[in-house]
Amino acid sequence: MTADPAPSGPPGGAPEGAAVSPSLLLMMLGRQLREQADAELRAQGLSMRHLSALGHLAHQPGLSYSELARRDGITAQSMQSTLRQLQDLGAVELLTKPGRGRTADLQVTETGQELLERGRAVLRAADQRLLDAIGNENREVLAGFALRALVALKAGTAK
Repeated sequence: MTADPAPSGPPGGAPEGAAVSPSLLLMMLGRQLREQADAELRAQGLSMRHLSALGHLAHQPGLSYSELARRDGITAQSMQSTLRQLQDLGAVELLTKPGRGRTADLQVTETGQELLERGRAVLRAADQRLLDAIGNENREVLAGFALRALVALKAGTAK
C-alpha cells in the first residue's frame, strides 16, 4: 500500500468535499516559508529585517532611517536598531555625523554585500523548495498570480 503524497487539506481543515480557503492556504504557506528562511538566516546571524534593509540600501544607497522604516512598515526607531546591528556587523557604514533632524547617509559595505548575497542564497533555496513542491513549470503562473493579487490588494482594487 502506498501513501497518498498530497494532503487532503490543512491540518484541522475543511470537512471532506468542502472548499478550502485559498487565503488560509497562502497564509499557511507564507508562514512555513518564512519560518524556514528565518531559521536559515538566524544561523548566519541575520534576520529578514537585516536582509531587507541591506537590499534597500544596496539598491538605493543613502536612504534615510525614516525611508527605510516606511519601506519595511516599521518605526524609525526599530529601523535605527536594525541599522545599529548591521553597523556592529560591519555591514553598513554611516557616512554622515549623526544628529537630530539630519538625514543619515548609509552605505552597504563589502561585508554587507557578502551578507546580502548569503541572504539572497537563503531566498533562492526557499524558491527552489517551493518550486520542487509545485513543479518548476508552474513558476511563472504562481509568480503572476501572486503579483497580481499583491498589487490589487495593495491598491484596494481586488474584486
